[in-house]
Amino acid sequence: MKVWPGTAPGEKGGLGPERDTTTAKDNLIAGRPVIRLGNVSDPTITVYRPDADKDTGAAVVVCPGGGYYILAMDLEGTEVCQWLNSVGVTGVLLKYRVPQREGHPGYAAPLQDVQRAVGLVRQNAKEWGIDPARVGVLGFSAGGHLCAALAANSARTYPRVDGADDLSCRPDFQVLVYPGGLVKDNTGYVLGPEVAVTAGTPPTFLAMALDDPVKVENVISYATALKEAKVPMELHVYPTGGHGYGLRPTKDYVTTWPQRAADWMRSRGLLDRR
Repeated sequence: MKVWPGTAPGEKGGLGPERDTTTAKDNLIAGRPVIRLGNVSDPTITVYRPDADKDTGAAVVVCPGGGYYILAMDLEGTEVCQWLNSVGVTGVLLKYRVPQREGHPGYAAPLQDVQRAVGLVRQNAKEWGIDPARVGVLGFSAGGHLCAALAANSARTYPRVDGADDLSCRPDFQVLVYPGGLVKDNTGYVLGPEVAVTAGTPPTFLAMALDDPVKVENVISYATALKEAKVPMELHVYPTGGHGYGLRPTKDYVTTWPQRAADWMRSRGLLDRR
């Protein structure tokens, strides 16, 4: 489904065709290649439904990472939706706009896309068998930053389009996996204003490796802010694993995060069938 009925806000074209930018020189993840989708100007959502006998009614909008330059569409997208289906959750894969638009922060256009996407999920909740009070978001790397920006910006950053924009775009919960950019550059543990935490921030699950080159301070700082705001959260910091593993199993224990995330969702009643 197209996120926008016409041209997305502020789009001027000129990016060239949308394409997989992966080359033979790019690193393999767990021995397999990754789709690195670039030049996205027409955002979409794709709905992945669990089997009826597993369906819990919960839904998660999935935001792949890629530094706001490309989207890791399989590693941090389709494969994640398949895992969500395995635990009874509807996965909604968001293909948001990349790369960064000139003159705007990298998250500006994607934030509009994810705000609109969450509204569309709630608008179609009855048709898709979704509980509109159990709509979460899950993001990796830049996608994790995007989820945190959404949690901090429940007021739309674009003019109303239709009835989907009359519904809340605040997620009911969020899962941030090796998020980047939460901490401002060269500030140690200071969160950026676009991801500010308040008492209204939704319950959050965080996972990251200590040796992540994007810096584990991102999740530590965010978790500390959540604790101070009395927002329920769960933080997992693993000793090794680096960055960009998605949920493909490797020798590093960090790749067991999906089991921990499922336990967390289950403990909060998000996987109860209703």
